[in-house]
Amino acid sequence: MIDMLSSLRKAVSPGRKGERPAPPRDERQRKQHNLFDAAATYVAACVEDDQDRIDEASGWVSPEALSFGVNELACRAVAALARETGQSPQNVARTLLGLPVD
Repeated sequence: MIDMLSSLRKAVSPGRKGERPAPPRDERQRKQHNLFDAAATYVAACVEDDQDRIDEASGWVSPEALSFGVNELACRAVAALARETGQSPQNVARTLLGLPVD
């Protein structure tokens, strides 16, 4: 499993718990995105064939984190569709991919 915590920084000064230094100016100007935000934007952009948004979302997190987020989104989508349609997740996944259902 990807060590997602390794990308998080704990910037606590010794002797001053909870106090964090201000981020560099360029980081303050950028919106912070998490892997699920990146995955949702990336997948939606792929569906809409919006290369600019695909490229933008791809830069928000590492490729490994984006892959993890896309996988999680796929799992949740298949599970939700299976519940809604009363089908098995296997049949829903195969149908979405255009494969014959067993």
